[in-house]
Amino acid sequence: MPNWNELLNRVQSVGGPADVVRRQCLTDLQNITGRNVIIYYSGWLQKLDANVQLLSINDDDKNGFMTTINRLDRSKGLDLVLHTPGGDLAAAESLVDYLRSMFKTDIRAIIPQMAMSCGTMIACACKTILMGRESSLGPIDPQFGGVPASGIIEEFQRAEKEVTDNPALISIWQPIIAKYSPTLIGECEKAMHWSKDLVRQWLLSGMFEADADSDERVNKIVEALADHASTLSHARHLSPAKCKEIGLKVEMFEDNQKLQDAILSVHHACILTLTQTMACKIIENHLGTAFIKILAPTPLVTKV
Repeated sequence: MPNWNELLNRVQSVGGPADVVRRQCLTDLQNITGRNVIIYYSGWLQKLDANVQLLSINDDDKNGFMTTINRLDRSKGLDLVLHTPGGDLAAAESLVDYLRSMFKTDIRAIIPQMAMSCGTMIACACKTILMGRESSLGPIDPQFGGVPASGIIEEFQRAEKEVTDNPALISIWQPIIAKYSPTLIGECEKAMHWSKDLVRQWLLSGMFEADADSDERVNKIVEALADHASTLSHARHLSPAKCKEIGLKVEMFEDNQKLQDAILSVHHACILTLTQTMACKIIENHLGTAFIKILAPTPLVTKV
């Protein structure tokens, strides 16, 4: 008969009620698509007092993807269900490199609600993006302490022009410009170039790999996503219609009622988990292998 530790491991592998329902929903979705399914869900909308770095895309997330990709049949491709506010640019680049090393470009992004900032960048690295009427992507302009890099550059250029035209304005602009560190403008320019270059490369090598007019289409998309002057806010929600308008290859999951029901069931199950438990980030596959971060004085990670 099983010993204590074996029974304990079985209990932990089943998880609580939220885990059982969520995993069944994931299984149901995989049965419809026939592809590998991995969810990447952040609780940034539920855990408002948590450390934003913990809830954002970061380098530790790769451990979650390594855990959930292990032993998957990679020939079946990947459906990546994304719900994230974004995060660290270097971490996002590393994650895309890793996912492509596992599945090449046979990756489809599924966005039940929101994948913002670096989440949008990851979606752009996929072959197609599956969205619903309530789904949103967002601008990819880099931020420095919550301030858009392009906004900092625009402000500096405005100060330079106004002071050149009217030196009497130096006293007004001086305390504003004094808040900038010596290398800030250069770092902003580099970050903007980096984000645009990554998305351009990913789109050309993935979503538009077989398209004859790929350069023109990709450049239009990158400029639309990165232009802070037109999006006006880093928090701007870009609807499926807007994403199609700028040129992204977007499919609507409302076109398949069975698929829509399965995707939204996964989404609601994840949100319930993030709302009713101490979980703040979930990376999990359709086989029930999970990497879940739990809020605690020191963040805990549970693996199943």
